[in-house]
Amino acid sequence: MASSLTKDSVRPGTPGSEKTFFGHPRGLATLFMTEMWERFSYYGMRALLPLYLVAPGGLHLSATTATAIYSVYLSLVYLLALPGGWFADRVLGPRKTVALAGGVIMLGHLTLALPTAGTFYAGLGLVAIGSGLLKANISTMVGHLYDGPDDPRRDGGFTLFYIGINVGAFAAPLVIGTIGENVNWHLGFALAALGMALGLVQYLLGGRHLSERSSEVPTPLSAEEKAATLRKAALWAGVAVVFYAIVGFSGHYTLNWLLVPITVAGLLIPILVIARIKRDKSLDRVEQSKMSAYIWFFVAAAVFWMIYDQGGSTLSIFADSSAKNSVFGWEFPVSWYQSVNPVLIMALAPVFAWLWLALNRRGKEPSTAVKFASGLILIGASFFLFLAPLAIADGGHKAAAMWLVAIYFVQTVGELTVSPVGLSVTTKMAPAKYASQMMGVWFLAVTAGDATTGLLSIAGVDLNMTGIVALQAALAVAAGLAVWMYRKKVKELMGDVH
Repeated sequence: MASSLTKDSVRPGTPGSEKTFFGHPRGLATLFMTEMWERFSYYGMRALLPLYLVAPGGLHLSATTATAIYSVYLSLVYLLALPGGWFADRVLGPRKTVALAGGVIMLGHLTLALPTAGTFYAGLGLVAIGSGLLKANISTMVGHLYDGPDDPRRDGGFTLFYIGINVGAFAAPLVIGTIGENVNWHLGFALAALGMALGLVQYLLGGRHLSERSSEVPTPLSAEEKAATLRKAALWAGVAVVFYAIVGFSGHYTLNWLLVPITVAGLLIPILVIARIKRDKSLDRVEQSKMSAYIWFFVAAAVFWMIYDQGGSTLSIFADSSAKNSVFGWEFPVSWYQSVNPVLIMALAPVFAWLWLALNRRGKEPSTAVKFASGLILIGASFFLFLAPLAIADGGHKAAAMWLVAIYFVQTVGELTVSPVGLSVTTKMAPAKYASQMMGVWFLAVTAGDATTGLLSIAGVDLNMTGIVALQAALAVAAGLAVWMYRKKVKELMGDVH
């Protein structure tokens, strides 16, 4: 990475003015590497998680319970992004919050590496908390490196940062997945801790290149607010401790006592947050109209992520039990399927960026609503495609690995029409009053989708059943067609946003 640093002239006052990172502020290299290692640890553990949960040498749970835990965990990560942003804005500032997040994530992975069930769930909780703290703030710090939203280098900087995410996500299953599946599960989790440790060390060493704005606390809590916040936190923590102590000592505790409240919160909190913004009387008519349009995108995204994130649970568990995980006779670990998406993202993202620009120049670029409709139809199509390997498995045969690769390919194409477009439209349609909070609101769509999957699994629904897969596929396609049919209405509500 050092070879990419070159002497260059940059604008006065830019952090790291002596060297640049591919023509960008030197601090981008620090954040690129931090995010790369954090994603390495996150996606490596995520690739192992459902397999460890069902493995005889792991926790040996049922597929429905494993899917429920996996979905609730993902839901919690994205749910905690909202308080993670609040914590940086009001208490520590982004720079210190990200350092704290790295330490918590590393501790979480080390806790996962301990060979007991109790510590395993505690480790999942710590990784979720740390990921929520980091996810909400590291992108903000990338923005701080540039001279405002009109800096011509800004989009390119975020593109480089996005590459860091996918490099980490691609390498993680190949390294952590292989060690975890073939050597020792807990050694795999320990490797995830090592990855985060490397990211944290270089973050602390490279901190001098970051913008001074990243150290600021934008709206610090007053002494009275701090005291009130601590009292409320202590009260709710006390209620939780007393409640679970009663349930535990009375002999009624099961895992669902933990999963159900988180799942319900994952469904209710996104609804309450959107409703609170929509009911805000201080928003003008145009902002209210844009929020009405945004609800369409939010619901569409929730349906999309509900199916998409099953690529790491439902599809992975199917591959573990019912697929030939080999190419030309060479067998590979099941977790390697999780590297297919990031490598496809890196290959296809530039193609899509070029395509949108080329269509835009000709005045033929699809509207945001049409892109979302396409993404929903594609994610539905991926599960219709899933019916083929399910039928092969039902016939007593193992499905070929390329069936699963084809499903991930269709899902990735769908992701590229929803995820980057959704991030962009969120920033464009955010009411001024909620500008800094709306990215957290976007993440809540992921929370709602994963919480829905979790709730179905907790209810005992086997998501690998042909009928359930077909039902989800039909739901996604129907939602896509609904967005397409009402695209003109949505575009009208969006006002001047294109």
